[in-house]
Amino acid sequence: MASLKELKLRIGSVKSTQKITKAKQMVAAAKLRKAQAAAEAARPYGERLEAVVASLASKINVNASSPKLMAGTGKDDAHLLVVANSDRGLCGAFNSNIVKAAVTKARELQADGKKVKFYLVGRKGRPVIARTFPGLVVGSYDTTAMKQPSFAEAHDIAVDLLARFEAGEFDVAHLFFSTFKSALAQIPTEQQIIPVSIPAGEAAAIDATVEYEPDEESMLAELLPRNVSIQIFKALLENAASEQGASMTAMDNATRNAGDLINRLTIEYNRSRQAAITTELVEIISGAEAL
Repeated sequence: MASLKELKLRIGSVKSTQKITKAKQMVAAAKLRKAQAAAEAARPYGERLEAVVASLASKINVNASSPKLMAGTGKDDAHLLVVANSDRGLCGAFNSNIVKAAVTKARELQADGKKVKFYLVGRKGRPVIARTFPGLVVGSYDTTAMKQPSFAEAHDIAVDLLARFEAGEFDVAHLFFSTFKSALAQIPTEQQIIPVSIPAGEAAAIDATVEYEPDEESMLAELLPRNVSIQIFKALLENAASEQGASMTAMDNATRNAGDLINRLTIEYNRSRQAAITTELVEIISGAEAL
């Protein structure tokens, strides 16, 4: 059994930890409101742009002159998995769930005989992926200086990915991030960003006519790369909101657990103290009777 001094020191230590987790919870709650508002504001534009591009892709007759971002390379042998994580911990299973989804997808592709490569955004997913798939991490983007997601950073990531695509490093790119639903629910999400993914429902509209102003080539040359940047930016915003929601929930649970531990240690301390007092009284009474 621990001594009274050890129990008292441990209670003090747990109380200090509880103060930290409580402060972290309050900070995450304050940041969550802003991050959630940004993610929800970006969704309509990102989803609508994705739908427009997919619709255009379904209505164009693919030929040798079609943009590679729309028609693809003509094969799907090499897949690049873009995994977006955070740079900070203390946010529950937020990062591990995204990594788990990417790892599952990678193993499925490898089972089908495909080549898999990884491009990592953020630091937290790197050790696990580098250990599980050694030598397959071909690129990364450092977000340590990013206080909050910006379109400039998303554009830089998109430019790097598009350059790799034009160089023939991969045929298909999948983006992994966490979609924010609430502080209690963040859903790991996979999205194909290169080339354009055509939903099954769009295939029926191939005979529709599309008019371009000024012309098809210049429109698609501007729209397709921008769509990649927008989808990455939307993913970063979703991740930022999901991270704060997961952090708030995790710190709330940690604060509650610390409170329960303090209660148990306090009871144990009081029992030990009462036992020590009782022992001392017995010794005093026994000594008095002996006299």
